[in-house]
Formats: sequence, structure tokens, C-alpha cells
Amino acid sequence: MIAIIDYDAGNIKSVEKALQYLGEETVITRDGETILAADGVILPGVGAFGDAMGKLRDYGLVPVIRECADRQIPFLGICLGLQLMFEESQECPGVEGLCLLKGKILRIPGDGGLKVPHIGWNNLHFPHPGRLFEGLPEDSYVYFVHSYYLHADEDEVVAASTEYGTLIHAAVEKGNLFACQFHPEKSSEAGLQILRNFARVTKEGRG
Repeated sequence: MIAIIDYDAGNIKSVEKALQYLGEETVITRDGETILAADGVILPGVGAFGDAMGKLRDYGLVPVIRECADRQIPFLGICLGLQLMFEESQECPGVEGLCLLKGKILRIPGDGGLKVPHIGWNNLHFPHPGRLFEGLPEDSYVYFVHSYYLHADEDEVVAASTEYGTLIHAAVEKGNLFACQFHPEKSSEAGLQILRNFARVTKEGRG
């Protein structure tokens, strides 16, 4: 069973529908015991970094998420969920993230005629593709909606990157932790393959 963390984020239902389409058992929950008993956990998200961290704190989910990491439960952050897994964001100075991974969230530069937010399909490159991108060819296209992007401190955790006015660390993988800046649930067959790969990791056991 895959637990989808409910903290009033915008794309929860679409993630659930994509996983159910793949035949995966899911539960949308903010109950700590249910989350920690799951085979895998997903932190989705659409919205502002500071508001989201406030919701996670209000619902008592910050220690639960950190315990997921400690227990080596496969954990996937999507879009804002990726950003929250890192230390801080330019969107909300002074607000600490979950600090599961090292790096900062920066605003996409608005120069060069590129529109911000970045909305649409971009191709991926795989410097360290890992388990999440098994079966996907280089230059696979996925769907982005974001104004801020990840710059990870550790190059070796960057599983996928893309270009949009700057180099964007589009996905990361470290141990049991996975995250995508793009929306796999809205990325057609490539996105379904990513979710299928994550579901397979959850069945392989923890750690």
C-alpha cells in the first residue's frame, strides 16, 4: 500500500488516480501510524513553500516524514513535495524545509524572454538515472508547472536534469528518497513508467 500524504495540497487526487490506474493500492491520509505502516509514501504538492511547511507542522507531519526517512521507507516528493524535502526556498526566506536532502530552491530567472512560471513539456537528461527512470530513454518528455527550481548540493543525487533558462535539477534519488520537480501523474506514458518504477521499489522492501 502506498500512502499519499494529505496536507491540503492541490494534486493529491490526480496522483491517486494515476496509481490506481496502475493497479496500486493507495490511501490518502495524514495519520502518522498509517503513513509509517505503508510500503511507500508520496508527498505531492502544488502551492507555496511557506504555506505548505506550515500545514505539515500544523498536522504534525514533519516528524512523521523524517521518521519515514529514518526507517528507509521509499518516499517520493512531487513538484512542491520535492522542494519541501530540501533546506530552504527563495520563495519564503527564513522558512526551514524538511532538510531530508541538502540544497536550495531558487527562482527561475525571468530574463531571456522565458515565461515564469515554467508550464509545459521539457525533455530530461539522466546524469545518474537510478531506479526511478528505468526503462525510459534519454530525452523523455515530462510535464512541468513551477516558478522555482532545485539546485542540489550533491551532484551525485541528481537523477534527471532539464534546461529552462538555467540548469534545473529535475529529479533526485538518494537511498530511499526520490523526488521529481515535474508531475509524473500528468506526464503520459513516461510519467506512468516513473510511478510504476516507484511502486516496484516499494515492493522490493525497505532499505
